[in-house]
Amino acid sequence: MRDPAVGVDDVTAMFDARLTEILAHRRERSRAFSAPYAQLWDALERMASGGKKVRPRLLLDAHAALGGTEERAAVDAACAIELLHVALVIHDDVIDRDLVRRGEMNITGRFASEALLRGAPRREAHSWGEASALLAGDLMLTLAHSVLAGLDVDEPRRRAALDIFDETVFESAAGEHQDVWLSLRLESATADDVLAMADRKTAAYSFQAPLMLAAVLAGAPPAVLEQLTVIARRIGVIYQLRDDVLGVFGDERETGKSTFGDLREGKETLLVSYARSDPAWATVAPYFGDEGMSASEGESLRRVIEESGAPLFVESLISERCAEVHRLIRDSQLPAPMVDQLVDLVSTCGARTS
Repeated sequence: MRDPAVGVDDVTAMFDARLTEILAHRRERSRAFSAPYAQLWDALERMASGGKKVRPRLLLDAHAALGGTEERAAVDAACAIELLHVALVIHDDVIDRDLVRRGEMNITGRFASEALLRGAPRREAHSWGEASALLAGDLMLTLAHSVLAGLDVDEPRRRAALDIFDETVFESAAGEHQDVWLSLRLESATADDVLAMADRKTAAYSFQAPLMLAAVLAGAPPAVLEQLTVIARRIGVIYQLRDDVLGVFGDERETGKSTFGDLREGKETLLVSYARSDPAWATVAPYFGDEGMSASEGESLRRVIEESGAPLFVESLISERCAEVHRLIRDSQLPAPMVDQLVDLVSTCGARTS
């Protein structure tokens, strides 16, 4: 039960300590196996300790705003949602063939580089790096599930939390699968296709899952769960639309990623979907999705996207959707602290620069 003396800062400290404890336990267990396996857990611990912790903070803040009293269970659920995020990020990097994350080598890059330095052929070294990353993602995924399965709450809430996790992974995988399919460019992607993909890939695990877990642990009534589901999905799409704009026109020093990365990967976004209708697109279409795209070709592609009016279109859609979600939040029957939190969250997602 809740200790009245426990404040927001205390719960955040509890989360940091608990996540460190969970990972340290696995890291120590790995020492009984091979040295590379221990190195893999070292890498996972470093990776999980970084980042902005947006999702666990959302869960913990929402649990408090909804009057929740199960701080320890909420902290464990926050750890699980962060471990899920790490798992999906690792797998996403493998799918996108990225070697860098947050400005430094990711697990694929780190393990492949070490193998190269030790004399392994390039192809085998890269396969080793990818295999290490795939296994790392799997380990984080199962660890997240294990943490949720051990929540110290009554059985109905634990089962509800596990059902949320199962549906989140199922739907996020569908969104990622659709993202890869769209990048093949075997058929034209409509704006609706892109928005549906963003809804499944980003909204489900980044916003709906944290809010649903918080509400379930707080014992919120079904009406609150329904309202939060609708609001969370809309916030998730806003977040992804902003992410797509930053991926092409953001400040690399703030985002930590190249503004040519999405273009080289052939990532289907609303920017690209809109720009395709511009006659000038045909002049740069061969560059899109070309892993060997040069900087000058990338600049040309980015210029065509900008001059097509795509950024203005997406910005207007972000503004429109932010206003819509603000109305939904203010018209809801959610507690005042929850309303304030969500209003701030929408504004942050719509205007973020990193």
